[in-house]
Order: sequence, then C-alpha cells, then structure tokens
Amino acid sequence: MLSSIEIDTKLLPPSERFDFWHSLIEEQTAPAHISSAHVNNFVAYARAFDLGAVTMQDLRYPTLDSTRSARLVRQSAPELYQLGLPTVGESRLIQDRRETAVKESEFTFLDFTRPHVARQVANSGELAAATTVMIPHSALPLSPDRIRRLIAAPISSTHGMGALLAQFVRQLRAHPEQYQPSEALQLGNTLLDLVSATLAQQLDVERTLPAEVQQQALRVSVLSFIEQNLSDSDLTPSAIAAAHHISLRSLHRLFEAEPTTVAGMIRHRRLDHCRRDLSNPLAAHQPVYAIAARWGFPDKAHFTRLFRFTYGMSPQEYRFSVQGG
Repeated sequence: MLSSIEIDTKLLPPSERFDFWHSLIEEQTAPAHISSAHVNNFVAYARAFDLGAVTMQDLRYPTLDSTRSARLVRQSAPELYQLGLPTVGESRLIQDRRETAVKESEFTFLDFTRPHVARQVANSGELAAATTVMIPHSALPLSPDRIRRLIAAPISSTHGMGALLAQFVRQLRAHPEQYQPSEALQLGNTLLDLVSATLAQQLDVERTLPAEVQQQALRVSVLSFIEQNLSDSDLTPSAIAAAHHISLRSLHRLFEAEPTTVAGMIRHRRLDHCRRDLSNPLAAHQPVYAIAARWGFPDKAHFTRLFRFTYGMSPQEYRFSVQGG
C-alpha cells in the first residue's frame, strides 16, 4: 500500500498532546498561533502521504483556531498553497481581506506566504475532519495573480472538475491499500493535474493550462464516467465521446498508450465488478444473470462465454470455487 506517516496523540500523555500536535503542524506547513479549548487533552489524528510533488494529509482534531500573522510570515513563508476539504465540521477563513464560512465538503484554498486566520469547528460529540493537499507554488501552471482570486473562497466539490478532484482525494484517503508505493509519483501528478484543472475551471481559464494537464484531467473525467455508468448496457465509446463533447477519434487517441481499447476497458471493469459480486457471500442468493445484468451484461449466454474466456471457468464455477457452494 502507499507509504504514510501516522500520528495519534492518544498514544501520548494528555499533558503532551497539544504541544506535540502544534509542533507537527508547524513542521508540515508553517509557524502559526494555534489555540483550542481542548489543550489539556488534545485528541487528534494525522496521516500523511508523500506523493512526490504534493503531500496529502488526513486530519482529525477538536475545534481550534489558527493564525498566521504578518510577523510569522516574515519569519517563515514557505511557498506553499493548501487545498483543504473539510469532511466533518465547518471552517471560517480570513485571508486577503476575504472572510468565508466554508461548509462540509467544500474545498478551501490558502496561501502560506500571506497572513491568514482559520477556525475549524467540530460538530457536537465529534472531531473535526479534513483532507488537505500541500502544493508548492511552482507546481501549479497558473499565475499567482490569477490564483489569488481564489484565496479563502469556497470551491464546490460537487460540480465540474471539483467533483472529480473530490472523488480522487476521497478514494486515496479511504483506500491507500489499493495502490503500490511505486505509484505515489503518478498519483501525485494526477492529483496536481486535477487541482490545476479545478482552479482553472473556477477562473474560467481552462484553455490556458498545458495540453498534458488538460489531457490528464479529461482522462480522469472519462474513467470516472465509465465507472459511474457501467450498469448501462448502452455505455459505448461513442456514448462516452458524446458525453464529453469530443470525437470518437479523440477519445481513442486519449487512451492510445493503454494496453487495451476503450471498449476493452469498459468490458474489463464490468467483469471485475461481476467477479467481486460472485465472490461476495452477501450476494450468494443473487442469481448469476442478475449480477451480470446489474453490471451491463443483459445477455446471459454472452456474459458466460466472456467470463469463461477471461477467467478460465464459468461464473457459476467461479462462485463455487471461492464460496464453496
């Protein structure tokens, strides 16, 4: 799985927890004045993933306030942006004379070279939770003047490129075991491209992004569309191209480096979902044809032939081999 560093303050004596957390945050980001009503028993958790160009953190903590004053910025101003996705609780941010209340599941964007104030408020009886991505200024292919327009502004995680970015971040955070350490750089580059595309869409300057960034963002969009529509038996390369307003030729060119065609990718993902359901004891009561139809194979005979060709046995034989009956 992806390499990570995990910190749990509950492993420390209560009197040492807040100071340890404070020093950790300063080390990972930049010096700040942090205060909380829970200083005497600061229960918090952090998990950091090094993805090459960027670092992603999964954080949980009580309600707290963080202030980077002009004096602290003069002392230390790492050229970093922080993209945050609060998942539990709400945030209030002030930077560049903009004050914004950010709801759960809205992206936030801060610049650590400039003063700011942030307040994270946990829900009653819960810790606040957020996923953050630390991004060097030099890694974003957008001018600082343009990016400044998004500082401390809420960015939707439910529409457009923001939805794809949120989906990618949540997948990495929830299932790091699905990736190998050797994939960290590639995942970091993909994450960076999605961040760039999301910010560019907010600024309405997508066409100014480098061609490779646009292509990668489009690839992720297509793959997400395929995954979300596998149950539709009418999902075809032509339908995918039409949904993304590109030609069929452009779609195939987008994936020409892959070892299979777009139709082959669809078929592979459908078969993989069927295979998982057939091996799931909770789905043992479901007929094979129902599982096949759920994942876009309405023709039982065609599905059986395809499954046997791919896995060397019929769907029923596979189910018996993994479930014992």
